[in-house]
Amino acid sequence: MSITKKIVLYKKMKNLVYNITFGGVGGQGILKASEICSWAAMYDGFHVKKSEVHGMAQRGGSVESHVRFGKQVYSPLIVVGGADYLVCFHVEEHDRLKAFLKPGGKDLIGYLDKARAVIENPRHLNTLLVGVLSASLPVSTGSWLKAIETVFKKKIVEENKGVFLKGREMGQK
Repeated sequence: MSITKKIVLYKKMKNLVYNITFGGVGGQGILKASEICSWAAMYDGFHVKKSEVHGMAQRGGSVESHVRFGKQVYSPLIVVGGADYLVCFHVEEHDRLKAFLKPGGKDLIGYLDKARAVIENPRHLNTLLVGVLSASLPVSTGSWLKAIETVFKKKIVEENKGVFLKGREMGQK
């Protein structure tokens, strides 16, 4: 059994719940990113809950999504100060959402500029940041790639897998 599988089993047995808050503005792929995360966790055998707040998303308004997964999850909402991870796609939304991050939680805002410098297509920002996030979660690479196959149309799956793997590598450094 690989070390990754051992870690996953150990964390499942401890009944840990992972809490991730995604945020940005309409059109940035926040909901797509949370969907990838949810599918990947489900494929690895976790119980998953997801919640979305759209607001005026079509007009560039705030969008946020909460993903919670673990052995057993009872509510889709993350309380203020309860997020293990904060993934913001827009700097101005970060100020509004940083209250969700718990002390000692991981804030991925530092990767935003790095991500923009690496990607050629701005539509790939969400996939790259999900890749960065994936490096910190006990979900197998295979499940992440399967989630990408589930969420994206067939014609853009391979390019999104490549972007995801680039982000995962970035997150492992």
